[in-house]
Amino acid sequence: MPHATTRDDVRIYFEEAGQGTPIIFLHEFAADYTNWEPQMRYFSRGHRCITYSARGYTPSDVPAGEVYSYEHFYTDALAVLDHLKIERAHLVGLSMGAYSSLQIGLNAPQRALSMTLAGVGSGSELENLDNWRKQCRTNAEQFETLGSAEVAKVTREAPSRIPFLVKDPRGHADFYAALARHDSRGSANTMRGFQGGRPSIYTLTDAIKKAATPALIICGDEDDPCVGASLFLKKHLPAAGLAMFPKSGHVLNLEEPALFNASVERFVALVEAGRWPVRDPRSLAAH
Repeated sequence: MPHATTRDDVRIYFEEAGQGTPIIFLHEFAADYTNWEPQMRYFSRGHRCITYSARGYTPSDVPAGEVYSYEHFYTDALAVLDHLKIERAHLVGLSMGAYSSLQIGLNAPQRALSMTLAGVGSGSELENLDNWRKQCRTNAEQFETLGSAEVAKVTREAPSRIPFLVKDPRGHADFYAALARHDSRGSANTMRGFQGGRPSIYTLTDAIKKAATPALIICGDEDDPCVGASLFLKKHLPAAGLAMFPKSGHVLNLEEPALFNASVERFVALVEAGRWPVRDPRSLAAH
């Protein structure tokens, strides 16, 4: 199986399809590389598409120890690009993957042609940050003691997950059946290290204001934990556009695949045509 090796010798499993300007897809906590299949099939018609499982998600390695920080996750994406000798790519991330895409835009902007940030920012509210981190530690313990199958039963009933169930019961069932098969150690480590340890995006304002990478923010209007963060990023990212999907929750690429694909396709086309400008600095200064 194809693997890239990270700077700390973790093997990351990836798949690729198509030819053209590269697009790399970064999955959310409850997903893995397989959940980008609708996008891999669609975008590989005109682009070189890469999907991978993050560390802790088989068939990638599930390393032991405290090696699950947000820095590990965004540099792992760069390790995949390095392995494939790709200098720059469009980044398309959902939730956890969107946070990693944003970190690449902040810390390695020369590697990003654009960044699609879908379902981004949960757990960032400063007034609730301590409770969020406590909940992440509790969730990590549940993965360790109960296992992924039991945790999946709770996760699938979260409010932001219900719109997916209402629209597509079969897709919803498949998604959470896959989560139930995740490696419980990897999920616990990711929940504790990445989810519970990453900085709130509201603490990154100065860096965000300087990030000129073209950005498309996508949010479901029923994904309450991400609405405020999405508006914040739209306000402060210099080259950001915002798409709000009506009556939609968190798993946007699977819940609304046609709308998601069309939105990202239009965005990527405009970026490649040089038609996605940075806003006038004077408008940002007004904020």
